[in-house]
Amino acid sequence: MRGRIVRALARPLVMAAAGAAIPLMNAAPATADGVVVGGFPVDVSQSPWTVALASRDLFGGNRAGQFCGGVAIAPAAVLTAAHCLAGDLVGAPPARDLKVITGRTDLLSSQGKEIPVRAVWVNPHYDTVTNSGDFAVLTLAESLPRNAVIPMAGAGDPAYTPGTSATVYGWGDVDGTAAYSRSLRAARVHVLPDAQCERAYPGSDDGTYAAGTMLCAGETLGGKDACQGDSGGPLVAQGRLIGLVSWGSGCGRPGSPGVYTRVSDVVRALKGAADAKVLPQGADGA
Repeated sequence: MRGRIVRALARPLVMAAAGAAIPLMNAAPATADGVVVGGFPVDVSQSPWTVALASRDLFGGNRAGQFCGGVAIAPAAVLTAAHCLAGDLVGAPPARDLKVITGRTDLLSSQGKEIPVRAVWVNPHYDTVTNSGDFAVLTLAESLPRNAVIPMAGAGDPAYTPGTSATVYGWGDVDGTAAYSRSLRAARVHVLPDAQCERAYPGSDDGTYAAGTMLCAGETLGGKDACQGDSGGPLVAQGRLIGLVSWGSGCGRPGSPGVYTRVSDVVRALKGAADAKVLPQGADGA
């Protein structure tokens, strides 16, 4: 799931534009029981910082234009995956009707708000070959309430400890066959050891696992995972944001855990970007 790279089994967890081909879908169905693969319905009030990225101009009104997820890290700042803002997906500059949907469980309900995006900042060090540094920040035209913002886990936070229970949220594919959900779902997974992820992704067309910028989570036997349409959504452990849905091979497959952007690396990078005044106040998690 890199924005513009077409590779079999590589998972850019995003949807294709309305009416367009979907070259980045999985070549085979996921081995999972039913996100979010293997997940369950959840009300957005349980995760008010989970938001949807939407453009009806590009993706139609079937699901309010949703194509990726995101997470509020400051009242006017939403963190998402860099590949969600790829030019061949949302245009360059991004679609004029790009919005963040907040406070909405069912995408087709009138719940919550649709807030225009005022500015887009994509990590300049994002590597589309390895998938390293897969994050971007959207500046909102209207601020969210403080209770809709989640703290980010910095380096050394115990939430990154292998074996820690975590939850991933999204409106994406629920079974690996392009069965996209209208309503928010979640799946409980576990943080996995870096060594396990390095063995799963040593370097191939799928990507290369790099512990410094990535985190992987799932279950050893598979069955629970993020999938297409969940990109940029939050992975949360112990009340803190630890990952962003980024990439993987298939959805919920044994031996192929989901790979997430490691939020401690985001915190480090955003501190420098905020100091350079290219991000809204508070976007560095301070």
